[in-house]
Order: sequence, then structure tokens, then C-alpha cells
Amino acid sequence: MLGPNLFANYGEAVAIILFGIGFSNLLLQKNLIKKIIGLNIMDTAVYLYLAEKGYIDGRVAPIVTNGVQEVGAYINPVPSGLVLTGIVVSVSVTALMLSLTIRLYRRYHTLDLDEISTRLKKEGL
Repeated sequence: MLGPNLFANYGEAVAIILFGIGFSNLLLQKNLIKKIIGLNIMDTAVYLYLAEKGYIDGRVAPIVTNGVQEVGAYINPVPSGLVLTGIVVSVSVTALMLSLTIRLYRRYHTLDLDEISTRLKKEGL
């Protein structure tokens, strides 16, 4: 039986499942583009998990309006800031990985990681 905690925390469960999908994709695929997609799925799972942990039902963003200055009326802004920063870094890392993948494809005419590594061994690098 799954129990009431799984249904109460379905966002965290979905994030863990997504992370597992991305991690297995990263480990099992030989194509570099598919590995990059797996890493992006893992990133998205972490951002979903942080967003789920930072959300508190009934509270609003920490912008003082209507004179409400109680701490208990607002959510913690740190998880949201971490998610936004992580998204920016993730886009940059994805762009770098894709540019390096293009360079590897132009040199070796394949995206298969095993074939690239065997060609590197033959070259003596």
C-alpha cells in the first residue's frame, strides 16, 4: 500500500522519478545528444523538487503589500532564487555541451561515444 504520504507529496515523488529517468538515460545511452537530454531531465527534476519544497500552501511571495509584515504570511524566497539561478546555469552548460558535441561530430562524423573513444585510442590521444 502506498499510503497517504505519497499522495500528499506527489510533486517530490514525480521529481524523484524524473531524476531516475534522466540518470538512467545518462548512463545507458551512447548517443551524446541523448546524454545531454538526460542531464537536462535531471536538472529539471532538481528544480521541481526545490520548487515543491519552497512552496507553502496559503502563503504568498515575499513582497510587502497591504501593510502585512508578518513573516508567517510569506514563503521563503531562497528556493525560488536557487531555481532561477540553476536554470540560467543549466542553459549555459547545455549550450556549451551542444557546441562541444558539434565539434566532436565535425571531427569524427559520429555521435556514438564508444566509437569516438575508440578513434581517440587509435589516434594515441
